[in-house]
Amino acid sequence: MSKTLTILGCGYLGSALASRALDNGWTVSALTRNPDYVSELKSIGLEVVVQSNLEDSNWHSELDADQDFVVNCVGSSSPNLDGYVKSYVEGQSSVMNWLKSGKVGTFVFTSSCSVYPQVKRKLVDETASCTGVSEKGGLLLAAEQISFPPPPAIERSFILRLGGLYGPNRHLLLEKVKTSAVIEGNSDRILNLIHRDDAVGAIMACLLAKDSNIGRIYNLTDGHHYPRSQIVQWLAEKFDVPPPEFEENDSETTPNRKVSNNRIMEELDWSPKYPSFIEGYEEILS
Repeated sequence: MSKTLTILGCGYLGSALASRALDNGWTVSALTRNPDYVSELKSIGLEVVVQSNLEDSNWHSELDADQDFVVNCVGSSSPNLDGYVKSYVEGQSSVMNWLKSGKVGTFVFTSSCSVYPQVKRKLVDETASCTGVSEKGGLLLAAEQISFPPPPAIERSFILRLGGLYGPNRHLLLEKVKTSAVIEGNSDRILNLIHRDDAVGAIMACLLAKDSNIGRIYNLTDGHHYPRSQIVQWLAEKFDVPPPEFEENDSETTPNRKVSNNRIMEELDWSPKYPSFIEGYEEILS
C-alpha cells in the first residue's frame, strides 16, 4: 500500500523530500507559506498543497491529520527572534493541536545544531549540554520539547539537528567567494555542513527506521569538520580568485564546535553521499 506523508513548512528541503517520496509511490501533501513553492509542488504531482503560515490554525481543516508520516521542516519566517517564536515555537504548537484530530506513525522535526553553544572546537554529540545556548537556539530547543517525547497522537518522534544546509541553488558562501565579499566572523570557526540531498536521505531513514527504534535525537552533518578558511581557500582556487577576507570579529562565546554524526550513522541506514564540502561543491560547480 502507498504510504501517506504530509510535509509542513515545505520549502527548499521539503520540496526535495516531496520529490523523493513521490518517486517511492507515496501520497504526499504539503503546507508552505511561499506561493512559489505552491506552484512547484503542484507541478511535480502533489494534489493537496496548502498555503499558510504554520503558526496559524486555518490550515488544520485542509490537511488530513491521519498520516503514516509527518515532517515539519519549517524555516524561520524571519531571522529575528519574533520569526523564531512564530515559526518554531508557535508553529510546533499549531502542529500538535492539528494532530489531536488524527493519528501519525512517525513524526520528524528538523531542528538545528545551533542548540550547541560549545566553543574551542570541542567535539559534541547528542548528549552534549545545551546550557548557555543563544536565544534563538533556546527557541529551537523549546520547539523540540513540544514534540519530544511524542504526544499520544504520534507513535514516535525523531528530531534531526541539521548543520548548515547547502546544495543546488543554495550556496551563499560560494557567491561570497566569487565576489570577494568580506565574510563576517572568524576564519577558524568550524563549519558543520549537510548537503540537502543527504538531509532528505536522513529524513527518509527516520521514516523507514525499524519499529524497534522508538524515536531519537540525531545530529545531521556530513561528519567532516573544516574551518571556514579552508573551505573558502578551496573555493577561491576553483574560481581562480583571491580568497576573501574575514572580519575576525567573533566573540569568545560564539559557538565553534565539531558536531558528531556518529549516532545516526550507527543506528540508521544512512551515510552521507557527500561526506565533505568537496564532494558537494564539486557537483554544484560541475
